[in-house]
Amino acid sequence: MVRAVNARADDPEFRTRIDHTLESFVDGQRAILAELGPDVENLADAAIGFVAGGKRLRPQFCYAGWLVAGGTPDEPGIVTAAAALEWLQASALVHDDLMDGSDTRRGRPSVHRAFEARHRDEARHGDPVGFGTSAAVLLGDLLLSWCDEMFRSNGLAHTDEAFRFLDLCKTEVVAGQFLDVAGQTRESLSVAEAMTVVRYKSAKYTVERPLHIGAALAGADPELIAALTEVALPLGEAFQLRDDVLGVFGDPELTGKPAGDDLREGKRTVLVARAAELTDDAGRTLLRTSLGTPEGVDAVRDLIHASGALEAVEDDIARLETAADEAIDRLGSEARQVLGPLALTATRRTR
Repeated sequence: MVRAVNARADDPEFRTRIDHTLESFVDGQRAILAELGPDVENLADAAIGFVAGGKRLRPQFCYAGWLVAGGTPDEPGIVTAAAALEWLQASALVHDDLMDGSDTRRGRPSVHRAFEARHRDEARHGDPVGFGTSAAVLLGDLLLSWCDEMFRSNGLAHTDEAFRFLDLCKTEVVAGQFLDVAGQTRESLSVAEAMTVVRYKSAKYTVERPLHIGAALAGADPELIAALTEVALPLGEAFQLRDDVLGVFGDPELTGKPAGDDLREGKRTVLVARAAELTDDAGRTLLRTSLGTPEGVDAVRDLIHASGALEAVEDDIARLETAADEAIDRLGSEARQVLGPLALTATRRTR
């Protein structure tokens, strides 16, 4: 059952409170790390720098779940709990950039590249690449630890119930990430297989579990949790498909990453699976030989467009948006007020 609420999850003031909460938390961690010397204190700088400029989608969906389940809009504990999800996201992105060999994130050097550059600038001994790799692994692990530490401190009555969904979220995103990595070792993935990666790497992690966590913190019943899943899975899948489109056709000035990175890295996305499905034998040969090579990016991008794969994925996004929209309507007008604008933010975006 959805309870009456007079707030929106995409409230800019809520995002500001998330930013301040993250900064305050890092200030406390900095005091601990500073005792170990400037090298370790650099981790605090890297952490707060990395989360700056994020979209804060997961905290906002957590807040949405809280509001839909009848949570008080100005409760400070939900800000702490929602902000903790940014550390989980940051941990995943630091490791993701390392695995993908990405040079940038949000228009700035990725963490492993930044530590590589620091090694060179300070003329340190040893291998700068190895130093950057090690630093990124350790920072990502630290951020994951911070997620649990911060979440546990929220002071809300239903934290134990919500932790069950947070634990599921962590397991699912690692499994989805591994499916993505394993997919790159195969010649091709079907559309259904690529959509499984989308569901576990992104849809559950970005939308479903944050909604569940927020709702559980407000004492939601199982019926509401199930109803939120009907919203979350199509919306989260549409979110990731939009991400895939932006990874190939997006403006680097807006996305903060070079266009075509997914193609360069050989990602078997739904776009690529749709292209393989819709093209001819010559096109499939081109995918087999050019995907995952720097020189093949333009040819694969052109094939995705010419084969109709881009149009097909845009149709997929529209279909999923409709399914999510209908599920929001089933929750009622109060849920529409909370979730409607946030749903548009997730799928109608340019970065």
